[in-house]
Amino acid sequence: RAGFKFDNVKRNELLGEKGYGLPTATKTGTTIVGLIYQDGVILGADTRATAGPIVADKNCEKIHYLAPNMYCCGAGTAADTEFTTNMISSQLALHSLNTGREARVVTAMTMLKQYLFKYQGHIGAALVLGGYDVSGPHLFSIYPHGSTDKLPYVTMGSGSLAAMSVFESRWRPGLSREEGIEMVKDAIEAGIFNDMGSGSNVDVCVINKGRTEYLRNYSKPNERVTKEQSYKFKAGTT
Repeated sequence: RAGFKFDNVKRNELLGEKGYGLPTATKTGTTIVGLIYQDGVILGADTRATAGPIVADKNCEKIHYLAPNMYCCGAGTAADTEFTTNMISSQLALHSLNTGREARVVTAMTMLKQYLFKYQGHIGAALVLGGYDVSGPHLFSIYPHGSTDKLPYVTMGSGSLAAMSVFESRWRPGLSREEGIEMVKDAIEAGIFNDMGSGSNVDVCVINKGRTEYLRNYSKPNERVTKEQSYKFKAGTT
């Protein structure tokens, strides 16, 4: 049967009448970014993983390995980003062994978008894919429903607007490695300080011809300091 299905409209009305809450979307938080600089691609991510209003992990890894020449930042449902990138990484390794060549970034992008489209957005993986292949540096953003963008700088996640404000005001063609890393750091920190779903540290990954550098905890803007007061109370106070 072709066309839209509205079966769930009646179901939702019935749930509302019986006093049940309607299904809600899961709120997720992350800031992930990528930009193209003069020699390649730089990716960045914060390190906060949340479970609703709780910080589940203060120092998680959101930049996932795909192949020696490409990495992928993930926002959304942590399990979905982890397992999707692992699966595509495995397929890329088999592809390289079959062809005897290094996989192209556009190949990874196509595999990811076709996989996500098949599940109609139910796999909550919003990705920033960056890499360097025979045709140079490439940067893609991939949305959970399977749509993609190819741009010189991208941001995704709940802190993406704060990060994009840094890129929109400062990015230019031909950035040096140091300028690019500093801009990525500042963009992620904008997300960390202006978005409650993002926080903790900054991870950076620099990819250029024949070399990949993963700078884990490149910046730590939220290091714990000694408490200004003593918060010890006598037994039985509360």
